[in-house]
Amino acid sequence: MTLARLVLTSGRSIDLSELWLSSTYGGMLEGYPCKPVNEMKIKGLLQSAERGFPRTPVHLVPPAREYPDQYAGAFGPVEVLPSVACVGRFRSDAMNPAHDPVLYRSDLTVIWFQPTTQVPSGCDAEAGLREVAWDELAQDYEL
Repeated sequence: MTLARLVLTSGRSIDLSELWLSSTYGGMLEGYPCKPVNEMKIKGLLQSAERGFPRTPVHLVPPAREYPDQYAGAFGPVEVLPSVACVGRFRSDAMNPAHDPVLYRSDLTVIWFQPTTQVPSGCDAEAGLREVAWDELAQDYEL
């Protein structure tokens, strides 16, 4: 069952089949949002996605970063990512025209950040998510 259908800027429709949402800074007991913390968060999401979907390529949409005018601590300036971290598995039609369209599909796991918990759909998804280069990143698989 499809959770949502997105239309990429390339015109390709992709179906969201699985979605994990988490608070970007949930569970952060000490410290503050900064580049080292953000890089650890991103690395952890990449590793989780690779373990969770071992046969599917994983792509990170580079997140927007804000630099509020706050005191820089020991780890450098404050750097804030959007509040919701998302890991989604997407499927679409096969990319290779030689593949039988009944027997083949393509898939890609994508990590992105967004300000709300709203499930992306249609053309209303975050711009970075809609600009994913599906034909370069996804892979075909046989059903």
